[in-house]
Amino acid sequence: MIVGYTTGVYDLFHIGHLNLLRNAKKYCDKLIVGVSTDELVQYKGKSPVIPLNERLEIVKAIKYVDEVCIQDDLDKTKAWEKLHYDILFVGDDWKGNEQWNKYEKFLNEKGAKVIYLPYTKTTSSTLLTKALEEIVDHKTE
Repeated sequence: MIVGYTTGVYDLFHIGHLNLLRNAKKYCDKLIVGVSTDELVQYKGKSPVIPLNERLEIVKAIKYVDEVCIQDDLDKTKAWEKLHYDILFVGDDWKGNEQWNKYEKFLNEKGAKVIYLPYTKTTSSTLLTKALEEIVDHKTE
């Protein structure tokens, strides 16, 4: 059985999230998805709009997802030590990143690999958040 793993905040769930999960499932028998805690997301300089427990339920309901876990550490090597996945999926916007090159090397030594999936450029949580902020700002004027 091939086990795949991917992570994300999955705030304001959108087509980019669905595309990643759908594409990842094509490569594995079991897809485990880590959902980032609110505290972990602080590195982005913001807090999720949707609470963690709701984000977990949303991701768990997606038909491509076999298991959901909480991601409370960005280190994918620690996740491998815990889950022993065969494939780590991430958007291709991370390809060539120094940290991801290190993950590739670590996983190759363990007999696992990273697969970079197409990043959906037309939609992102950041774009959705900005649009919502503009609507709120406009209503308060």
